[in-house]
Amino acid sequence: MKKTKETATPKAEKNWEIKDRTYTLTRNMSPLTYMIKSKDIFWFDEEKGYQRELKNTSNQITPFVDEMKGDQRMEHITFEDGVLNVPREKQTLQKLLSLYHPGLNSTYVEFNPVQVAQDDVADIELEIEALNLAKDLDIEHVEAILRVENGNDVDNMTSKELKRDILLMAKQNPQLLIDLAKDDNVELRNVGIKAVEAGLLELSSDQRQFTWGKNKRKVMTVPFDEHPYSALAAFFKTDEGLEIYKNVQKRLK
Repeated sequence: MKKTKETATPKAEKNWEIKDRTYTLTRNMSPLTYMIKSKDIFWFDEEKGYQRELKNTSNQITPFVDEMKGDQRMEHITFEDGVLNVPREKQTLQKLLSLYHPGLNSTYVEFNPVQVAQDDVADIELEIEALNLAKDLDIEHVEAILRVENGNDVDNMTSKELKRDILLMAKQNPQLLIDLAKDDNVELRNVGIKAVEAGLLELSSDQRQFTWGKNKRKVMTVPFDEHPYSALAAFFKTDEGLEIYKNVQKRLK
């Protein structure tokens, strides 16, 4: 029987595949049970030009209320331990969840093994990139990156400990390591911190001014609401600051 315009298959269902499907709650939620809306759901049909009401029933062959015939036996949509498995026989529920439900990709997602595999490959490749980068970093750069994470604790670490921790960081947070390794401000901040620790530079108690350690001559004033070492790193990039940076580096060696 030829379909009428009113019951024609929506464009959203084009290339629909009949198979078992699994849905999982987002944000790593896994409560014992979790129900999402199974009625009073609306989806805008581009072809028809208006909002269409949907609901989940156990005895209808469509989720669209305007296509239902006869009695409508409502059925809850319940996730157990954060997961909902829907067999291929329940096409009405699958289409509601995969195509029309407003909670898709916000409250829950459809499990896609191909996408999961692609994400896993991307994560592994990112980790490899970070590990290779960490392995080739010189020890001063390693110290600068780890100081961002560990503060002054790096001062008491041996070179072997620094190398170990940078490799662990590459495994645990590869993107952060890559970002920090490419940020030249990280090394400049580290030089500034080491200069203050060595007494070459001095930071005032209100953290508003850097001076030379011996003669107390002013080096720079920290702009309001800026972190002092971030401001010092930016200053080192200026013509005046570059000379001071080179001077400090020589004295630290």
